[in-house]
Amino acid sequence: MNSLVRRIYSGYAGLLFVLSFLLIFPFMLFCIWVPGCKKFGRKINRYWARVYFTLIFLPVKIENHAKPKKGKPYIYLANHFSYLDIPMMGFIPGDVQFVGKASIRKAPLFGYYFKQLHIAVDRDRLKSRAETLRRSNLALDSGTGLVIFPEGGIYTKEPPQMVSFKNGAFKLSLSKQIPIIPVTLSYNHLILPDDGKLLLHWLPAKMVLHEAIYPTDEDTEDTLKQRCFEVIQNQLDLDAKKNENR
Repeated sequence: MNSLVRRIYSGYAGLLFVLSFLLIFPFMLFCIWVPGCKKFGRKINRYWARVYFTLIFLPVKIENHAKPKKGKPYIYLANHFSYLDIPMMGFIPGDVQFVGKASIRKAPLFGYYFKQLHIAVDRDRLKSRAETLRRSNLALDSGTGLVIFPEGGIYTKEPPQMVSFKNGAFKLSLSKQIPIIPVTLSYNHLILPDDGKLLLHWLPAKMVLHEAIYPTDEDTEDTLKQRCFEVIQNQLDLDAKKNENR
């Protein structure tokens, strides 16, 4: 895909993102303002993600080895290399709340919706981290799963190599005995690189939902963290080799 075509395609995708969000935003507000309806707001969120990828002609291949049980909460952990990761996690089944950086609240309209329906954390503030933990516990207790990017943001300089994971998700998993489903987003760093240009490169996307990892009595935060890291990184390495041989 040459530079001009990439710019046109990226402009189309960006415009469609804004217009489609503005279209569903009134329905989001209804779900936010009406007591007991936030779950339906998150459901709209999931449908929006799936429709959006269809409208921008970007196929997403999903390999689901997890087979999560309906109504049971899970903690979904994914690598984070691209701004495309967040909307793509809308393909996660069931009701989930995203745990994201507090800076997302500054985005017009989108920030308000995220703050109301999901969980924003400022890792530099102890009070914010405590509130995030409280809301995460409430979500899991109510049967709602969590989506967490355990690297804490887009920090790697050498994708598809991840940086070390933060401890929060594993602390939650052990304390609540909630299974973790590792998720590999294989090619998003190639489709929308974190290079400041915001230019899309058309390439079929891939998401792998791995088998659930259940915390055991022998697990510590470090051992559970290592198990999850290896599952995601091994898949990233495997898919990188496949892409090189195309």
